[in-house]
Amino acid sequence: MAEHFGEDPEYWGMAGLLHDLDYELTVNTPEKHTRLTAEWLREKEFDEGIIHAVMAHAEAVTPESKLDWAIYAIDPTTGLIVAAALMHPSKKLAGLDVPFIMKRYKEKRFAAGARREAIAACSNLGLSLEEFLGLVLDGMKRISDELGL
Repeated sequence: MAEHFGEDPEYWGMAGLLHDLDYELTVNTPEKHTRLTAEWLREKEFDEGIIHAVMAHAEAVTPESKLDWAIYAIDPTTGLIVAAALMHPSKKLAGLDVPFIMKRYKEKRFAAGARREAIAACSNLGLSLEEFLGLVLDGMKRISDELGL
């Protein structure tokens, strides 16, 4: 996504890697999710833009920047795409396309934890849902071996 917007992939990638850092410790207290991570990152003097994006994905702060909106929308989208891959006959990302994912997206019971309103927030990036899903799918396909899909 960073590449699509001409942003620094390393910087955006760091936010993506860190966004669920405290998940295991906050899984039963979702209101604390990302707040521990923010504390840890501030102790290590991380950039506030990354911290804000991490917190924005869990609605601890309001998304403001492109990075914030990207993390917010991509997080549930990857879950939707993984679920779609696992139910696809090929069981691989390579077998997926945007129409297949759109069909699953419209099925409210399919991957119910993938918040559709957060995915639809891709409009805050100036992207249509189809365009956004294509970008996320392409990004995941590039690392499909690492994902085991």
